Amino acid sequence: MAEKQDTNRRLIGTVIPVGALRGEKSIGVGEFPDLVEFGSLCARMGIGLIQLLPVNDTGYQSSPYSALTAFALHPIYLRLGDLPEATSFAAKIKALGEKYNNETRYPYEAILRDKMALLREVYAASEKDIAAKAKTGSPLSNWIEANSWVKAYAVFRRLKEANGEKSWKEWKTHQKISAPEIEALWKDAKLKGEHLFWAWIQEGLDKQFRLAAAALSKLGIILEGDLPILMNEDSCDVWAHPEIFYQNLSAGAPPDMYSPDGQNWGFPTYDWQAQAKDGYTWWKKRLQAAEKYYQAYRIDHVLGFFRIWASSRDDNSAALGRYVPYKPITAKELSDLGFDESRIRWISQPHIPTGEVWNALKAGWGQEFRDADIAAAAEHAFSAALDRIGSEELWLFKKDIKGEKDIWALDIHQAAKAYLAKAWGNRLFLEYEKGKFFPVWFMRQNRAYPTLNGDEKGRLEAFLEKKRVESEKVWEAEGQKLLSTLTESSSMLPCAEDLGAVPDCVPRTLAKLKILGLRVVRWHRQWDREGQPYVPFEDYPELSVCTPAVHDSSTLREWWDKEADQNQFAGFIGFPSLPKVYNPGTAKIMLHKIAASASRFRVFQIQDLLHLSNKWYAQDAGSERINVPGTTNEFNWTYRLPASIKAISMDEDLIKAVSELADAKPVVKKGARKA
Repeated sequence: MAEKQDTNRRLIGTVIPVGALRGEKSIGVGEFPDLVEFGSLCARMGIGLIQLLPVNDTGYQSSPYSALTAFALHPIYLRLGDLPEATSFAAKIKALGEKYNNETRYPYEAILRDKMALLREVYAASEKDIAAKAKTGSPLSNWIEANSWVKAYAVFRRLKEANGEKSWKEWKTHQKISAPEIEALWKDAKLKGEHLFWAWIQEGLDKQFRLAAAALSKLGIILEGDLPILMNEDSCDVWAHPEIFYQNLSAGAPPDMYSPDGQNWGFPTYDWQAQAKDGYTWWKKRLQAAEKYYQAYRIDHVLGFFRIWASSRDDNSAALGRYVPYKPITAKELSDLGFDESRIRWISQPHIPTGEVWNALKAGWGQEFRDADIAAAAEHAFSAALDRIGSEELWLFKKDIKGEKDIWALDIHQAAKAYLAKAWGNRLFLEYEKGKFFPVWFMRQNRAYPTLNGDEKGRLEAFLEKKRVESEKVWEAEGQKLLSTLTESSSMLPCAEDLGAVPDCVPRTLAKLKILGLRVVRWHRQWDREGQPYVPFEDYPELSVCTPAVHDSSTLREWWDKEADQNQFAGFIGFPSLPKVYNPGTAKIMLHKIAASASRFRVFQIQDLLHLSNKWYAQDAGSERINVPGTTNEFNWTYRLPASIKAISMDEDLIKAVSELADAKPVVKKGARKA
C-alpha cells in the first residue's frame, strides 16, 4: 500500500482521465503506468493532487460513469508490454501503438477490441503456465482469494460475451443467479480457462495501478479516485446482488431550466434497508478496494445518500419522479384537507378533454386533413388509451397504462401519442403506491391547480411545506447515517459532489463529518440576490474543493469565449479590461484568482492548466471538452493530451506558470488579520 499523504494540507490539484495520458509506451490510450510519468511532471509544477475519473470496467460503453462493476478495473488501461507473458508479442504491441498513437482523440471501441484481441492471444500462448500459477497457494490464487469479487465478475463477463454483450436481462440463461450458483460456475472445469482469463487481466491491472499509486505517493502526490454513487442496471453487481437494489425504480434528477423533463439515468436505486441488515458490507468492500490506490475519493452525486430522485421504469422521462425517501402524503391527509374521493381523483389523475385530442390530431395531421380521418384517428386513440367519465367530455387513462412507455407503444396516430405522453404528467399528485402521494414537480402549472379556490391553495401549500420540513429531517438522518458509515470505514478523505438543488441539511452534514464539498466557480453564486453575484473567493469554505470547470462542462477557455457574462466576471475578479478572447494572459489572471480561494484544494482540469502556454491551444475550444451531457457519440470521454507527457515536460514556461499557481496564498476577508 502506498505511503499516506497529509490530506489536510492546502494544495493545487489537476483532474485528468487516465485515458487522456500520452505516455512513451501507451497504445493510443492512457494506461496506468503513464501516471508515473505524469506524476513526475506534476511534481515539477508543484501539483500535489491528481484526481482521476472512474477507472472501472465499462465494457464497450465509453462513459466511466456507466460501469459493469464497482470493483474490476478497465482492461483498456492495462499496459500489455509490462505483462511477463507478453515478451514475445513486442512487435504486435508496437504495431498496435503505431496504429493509434497519432489520433487526436482515442477511438475507444476500436482500441478496446484490438487490445482485448491481443490479450486473448497472449493468454492463449501462456494459458497452461497461467493455470499452473493459479493453483492453491500461488500468488495468483492468493490474489483471487483476496479479491473474491473477481469470481462473480469473471462469470458475468464470460456470460456477457457469450450473449453478444447484451444486457444480462436479455440473456438466454442465468438471468437470475445465486451466490452458490456463481461459485459452481467458477469451479466448472470446462469453463475454468475462460474465467481465469478475466481474473488474470484483473491481477495485472491491480499490480500496475498499485505500482503507479505507490510512485505518486513517493513524489508526495495525493491520488484521488471517483466513486459514482450509482451502478449501471447492466452490471455484475446488480446481477449478482439484486437484493440490495430497487430495480423497479430509475434514478435521476428532477426537472430544471436545462432539463424540463428531468434526467432519467436508467440506474437502479439502492435498497438501503436491505444493505443495513449486513452492515453495508457491499459499500465497505468497495471502499476497501479503492483504498488500495487512493488517498482521497470523490463521491459523485452525494445528494443521493440523503434522497434520490426516482422514476418508474414505465416512464421515459423523470418529470413524474419523486424523492426517496419522502414523508408520503396519504389519502386520509388529503381528505382532511377537504378533498373527497372524486376530487382526489381530479388532482391525482390526468383528465383528458375530448377537444384537446382532436386539436392535437389536427395539428399533427398538417394543413390538409379531412374530418373523417381525424374522427377515425381520435376514435382509435380514445378506444386504445382512454376511458370516458360518464357522459362528460373528459377521459381518464385506462388502468393498464402504467407510464409513458405504454403510451408510446400504442398503435395510434403519432400526434395522439405525443399529446397523451405529455398529458400523462398533467396532475398535481403522483399516486406511487395505493393511498400514498407525492407532489408533481410542475404541479402549479397543471390543469387542476387553477381550479382550486384561494383557501384550498393556502391549506395545500402550508401542508406541502410541512411535509417538506418533515422529509428534510428524514433526509438529514439518512445522509448522516450513510455517510458516517463511509467515513468510518476508510481512511481516505471524502470529497463530495454536492451540486444541484441542495437542501440545507446537506452542507450541514458534510461539515459535521468533515467531508469536502465542491465549489464550481461559474455556478457558485448568490442566486437569490439581484444580479446573482459570484460568491467572493475568501468566502469559500476551507472544507471544499474549488474548480473552474468539471468533466461535464466546457473548459474555462470555452466558457469565457462563448458562455460567460464577461463584464460581470471580469469585474468580479477585479480585472475589468480582460481580453474578450482567451489567451495565456487571461488564463494566468483567472487561474491565480481561483488558486487564491480559501478552499483547501484548488483543482483544475489539465486542459485549463495547459492554456497557460500558447503551445497547447486547440483550434476549436469545444474539441478540448471531455463530455457533452445529453449526447451519445464517439467524441465523449475520449479526450487526449495535445502532446506526449514528455513533450509537455519540455515546456518550461508552462511549468513555471503552474508552479506560480501552487504558491498562491489564500485571500483574506476584509477586516481579518493575515496569519
